[in-house]
This record gives sequence, structure tokens and C-alpha cells, in this order.
Amino acid sequence: MNEPSAPTPASLRAKFAAALGDGQPSEWLTAFATVPRELFVPRFHQQDGHGRWHEVSDGDPGYLETVYSDTALTTQLDEHGLPTSSSSEPRLMLAMLDALGATPGDRLYEMGLGTGYNAALLSSVLGDDSVVSVDVDPELVRLARHRLAAAGYYPFVCAGDGAEGRAERAPYDRIIATAGLRHIPPALLSQAHEGTVVVAPIGYGVVRAVVSGGGEAAGRFLPVPAFFMRRRGPARNPDFSGVERAVAEATTVPVSDVLDRLRFPLSLALPGYSTCSWRDETGQVTGVGLWAEDGSTATAHAKGTVRQIGPERLWDTVERLVSVFPKGVPAREDFGLTITPDGQRYWYRDPKGPCWPAPSG
Repeated sequence: MNEPSAPTPASLRAKFAAALGDGQPSEWLTAFATVPRELFVPRFHQQDGHGRWHEVSDGDPGYLETVYSDTALTTQLDEHGLPTSSSSEPRLMLAMLDALGATPGDRLYEMGLGTGYNAALLSSVLGDDSVVSVDVDPELVRLARHRLAAAGYYPFVCAGDGAEGRAERAPYDRIIATAGLRHIPPALLSQAHEGTVVVAPIGYGVVRAVVSGGGEAAGRFLPVPAFFMRRRGPARNPDFSGVERAVAEATTVPVSDVLDRLRFPLSLALPGYSTCSWRDETGQVTGVGLWAEDGSTATAHAKGTVRQIGPERLWDTVERLVSVFPKGVPAREDFGLTITPDGQRYWYRDPKGPCWPAPSG
């Protein structure tokens, strides 16, 4: 009896694109069925059950099946073994592309070239001449340019600070970011025009805003959860030894709220925060840690005590969020963004409701 033949990239790609759509129409599904993702991710890193990274590449068992799954693939690690670049989860990519509302001929700016896969999808629908993509990592740009050419796409790509845009190619009809942001970069807004749509990951969500001119824009978050590699920059480590010397305070907030229920609003109220947890032998969370890039650190124990140090009292922010969201998980689509010449702010349900200023830096 003949062995069944291995699935081809084309057959996997067609099945992959059909599954992404969930039966809903989208012009981008043809792009997902056409653009060979394996060209842009010839290798990626996976963690084993012990958290150790290992590389998977073309020819390894399961390589193609993983490439054509709805999975984010880690493509670059730094010297500490921390991810610094990835090929995003395709279903999330589709949601962001759909939110753009772009049509062929629209001039588009992409902040964060990464592997080049998203730029290829954009080029396949909008045309090479309409796509501009910038990444901070020159080596990633070199590799992406080569892979784009191998796939038959030639958008304008270059290395640089993506938050600064490319003014000489502006104005843009559509702007998309594929790096985690804390606010919409003002330089990108200055390279837009009235009616430009901006889609960008902020915190643990994705916002879609429409520019109205005069330095103003407004929009709401998409219902989909998201986490993108943050825009690279300096950060301080948590001071857990220092925080243990702080006076313990009482709290009634369940520590699990930080990890689950309040995760998204906390990412807007504390831009760029990080968290960790401690668990007992049964897997129950016994405590959580929070820290910010200015060195502020907080730890909370499941028994109802908290310690915090630094310029910003992080747990106080958690307590204020609980007063706004006393129970339940707030829906992402109930949050919005308003941009004026005076700054940017996030709000809940109504622009005049609870709000949090976005950082300017």
C-alpha cells in the first residue's frame, strides 16, 4: 500500500486561509491563501515544557503544519533568550487588516516590518508601490527585503525609527503598526490626512482610529485580544528585594484580577507595565508582582497584603480600576481613544466617562 503523500504548502495554505475566515467574507483571505508564509518564517523558536527554546526549521517534523496554523511564531531572541521579533497570530493579522478598510491604490504606512509577511499581504492587495514599511532592526529589514523579493513583492522597506514615519512618501491613507505602542506617534498623525484610518496595538488590545484633521483623531478598540512585541527601548528591572522592605498594606483586591479580569484596562492605565506571579505546588496563585519602567515595583499576596515602592504607587492604580470595574471583565470594544493637539487619552464607554491619559513619550 502506498504511503499517503505529505501535504503541499499550497494545500496547507488554502486550508489555513479558509479556516481563518470562519465563513466570513474578507478580501484579505485571498492574500493569506496566496502569500507563502514559509518564505518569511524559514525557522522559528518554540519552548518546551521547561521553558527552554529550541529552533524549528524547514524539513523538521511539523514545521509546515505549524507555519500554516493560527499561531504566533517567535523568530528572534536576544542574548538573554527573550523574544524580540515574531510573525503574529494570523487571525489577529486578519482582524487588523479588515479594520483598515483599505482598497487597492491606498497609500499605506506600516510601522514594524518584522519578517515581511504582513508587508507581503499588504502588497498583494494594495500593490507594491502603495506600501511603505519601516523597522528599527537593519538585519530584519535586510532579511525581509530578500524574502519579499523571493515571493515576488517589492514594497518600499527601510531601517529606521518606525514612529517617525517616512514624511517624503506621505500623506498616507492607511497606517498600521505591528509593534506594541503606548500611544499613536504624533509624527504618524502629521503624515495622515482627514479620513486616514490608523490601526495599532496598544496595551493588550488594538485600536482603530480615524483622523479628522487638525491633530485630532478618535476611535475604539477592536474586540480581539492582542499582545505584540513592544517597541524597543530602555527599561529597569523590578526591585523585588527593595519592595520586601516596604511596609505591608491591606488590600481586598484578588491578586488574580491583575492577571485576568483587569489585564486589559491595566495596560491602558499603566502603559508598559510588566507582571509575574508566584504559585504553590497545586498551581494556585499565591502572589503577583507588578513593575514599571521607572523602577516602581509592587507585590501583592493572596492573603490580602501589598507592598509597593517607587515613583508610582502601582497597586493604587489597581485599586482605582477596581472602583471603575467592580466585577466582570470589561469588553475591549467599550474602550476608546481620543486624540487632540493637547494629548491623547483612553476612555471607557463614553469620551466623558472614566479616562486615562496616554504617555507623551
